[in-house]
Amino acid sequence: MLSSVARRAKGLRMSNVKQQLLDAALIHVAFDGWSDATYHAAVKDTEIDADAARLACPRGAVDLAIAYHTLGDEAMLERYAREDLSDLRYSEKITALVRFRLEAVTDKEAVRRGTTLFALPHQAADGAKLIWGTCDAIWAALGDTSTDSNWYTKRATLSAVYSSTVLFWLGDFSKDHADTWAFLERRIDDVMRFEKVKAQVNASPVLKPLLAGPKWALSFLKASSSEPRDDLPGRWSKPT
Repeated sequence: MLSSVARRAKGLRMSNVKQQLLDAALIHVAFDGWSDATYHAAVKDTEIDADAARLACPRGAVDLAIAYHTLGDEAMLERYAREDLSDLRYSEKITALVRFRLEAVTDKEAVRRGTTLFALPHQAADGAKLIWGTCDAIWAALGDTSTDSNWYTKRATLSAVYSSTVLFWLGDFSKDHADTWAFLERRIDDVMRFEKVKAQVNASPVLKPLLAGPKWALSFLKASSSEPRDDLPGRWSKPT
């Protein structure tokens, strides 16, 4: 029987046509980016029918860039399913998964070009969704069961860590990316310190009454755990 992590990775698999187009496109991405030129070159190289290619990738190269990112998430989850991280602390497991995700990259230039693509205003929503999806996959792999506002804060915080780490990694030329892993560990340490302070604030007899109102409002924020995750980051539930 497949583990939940393995099932999630299996569910991310792309169509055969899109996979062929992606493999062909990666040769051209370094020169033309995730552009129409790259998409059309991939269609030509694979000799796939133009209509079939458009059916698999309605937005052309954008869909291929998204597919490339998704493939990295799949590789991360598959590696996590194989690795034994039982002796690691929770924060160390998060660090390991982010590292697995970056080490799953087969073409650093493709990521660099993807970062440029998703920085464009009309593609920013797709970029944010991809980062959120990666971080959601990490938390789900770790067995996160939160359904309240913590579902959002965990993913938002990790998204900030992941994004900054990717940018650092893109400019890192140290041996085996040692500087990137040190940077990542510092960012995770910062998050853990923040969580410790947050716990102290929530337990404070002075501040606790002041937080009652905001906590009540946040109690209506629910994760969309029972519905398909194509509506990330979630939904707002009506008060009952």
